[in-house]
Amino acid sequence: MIAATIHHMAHPPAPQLVVSPAERAALDRLVRARTTEQRLAQRARIILDAADGVANKRIAAQRGVNLMTVLLWRRRFEAHRLAGLRDAPRPGRTPTYTRADRDQAIALTLEPPPDGTTHWSARRIAQRVGMSITTVQRIWAEAGLKPHRVETFKFSTDPDLVAKVRDVVGLYLDPPERAIVLSVDEKTQIQALDRTQPMLPLRPGLIERRTHDYKRNGTTSLFAALHVATGEVTHEARARHTGADFLAFLRRLDRAYPDLELHVVLDNVSTHKTPAVRAWLARHRRITFHFTPTSASWLNQVETWFSILTRQAIRRGSFDSVKELVAMIDTFTSNWNAGSTPFVWTKTADEILAKAVRKDRAISESRH
Repeated sequence: MIAATIHHMAHPPAPQLVVSPAERAALDRLVRARTTEQRLAQRARIILDAADGVANKRIAAQRGVNLMTVLLWRRRFEAHRLAGLRDAPRPGRTPTYTRADRDQAIALTLEPPPDGTTHWSARRIAQRVGMSITTVQRIWAEAGLKPHRVETFKFSTDPDLVAKVRDVVGLYLDPPERAIVLSVDEKTQIQALDRTQPMLPLRPGLIERRTHDYKRNGTTSLFAALHVATGEVTHEARARHTGADFLAFLRRLDRAYPDLELHVVLDNVSTHKTPAVRAWLARHRRITFHFTPTSASWLNQVETWFSILTRQAIRRGSFDSVKELVAMIDTFTSNWNAGSTPFVWTKTADEILAKAVRKDRAISESRH
């Protein structure tokens, strides 16, 4: 007992790691960003745990690393702060290129190629500046350049952007008492595709295989309403997606949720604002529409459910008819509702708006 006590006193728990608010914000960004290397994200998680006062042994167990790894990155962070989490330069040959060579390679990469192609390859840059391909790739890695990749974006120009973001996000994070929040939209033109030959199923050492060609057996449009608090989905497949079809789905929601106030989040498509829909809404005062900003339908949580449905049930499916497609959607939704859980919304309106403003400013500045 005495020996155990002495041993415990000789190795007291490590003190809570002191991390400034700015450093914590930077660490959070490293953990959340999809482009962060996994090893760097792991180090950031270790530091955040240590900053929260979690014991070193517990951090090691939770993060699946050994205790020495935890101690190493604590020491590196204490000595060099955020920069200490990056890998130190590895020993090797001194670069054979000069700073001017590096700047020339980067400058070329940032300009459109003169041969009509859309972007540079490492091979063509290497030929142009007289370097090896691996040297160009090393320069790109150091500068964070990835000309082979492209991402899409679109900024909302809605004059009511701020008000709409705060309204919709407020419903997610702080819904009204004794009310139901529904995220509503339609997925149009879902094709019943049938492969021209039977699929070859998954086998050990072989992935599932299918023919590249197919035949179309018709389309359907799917209306869906996600109950934000429970994750349950009410859906209806219809041949068209007109204002009359949307109104019919609204009547179904009215019957499905007969007593409480309904707050319906939806986008700005014209079928949601027809005179018939507005007249019906005026007669049903307990139902309130909340529109997402233009070009920001990603704020609508049901879009996440549509994505899951597409990936898990539609994209790799094969359907002889629209009836078979609709039956599959019915089965998928029934199983989903049997074990439904809500999506967890984490971003505040201020965080969303701050990110949008930063991106908008960055794009504007790059044009000058």
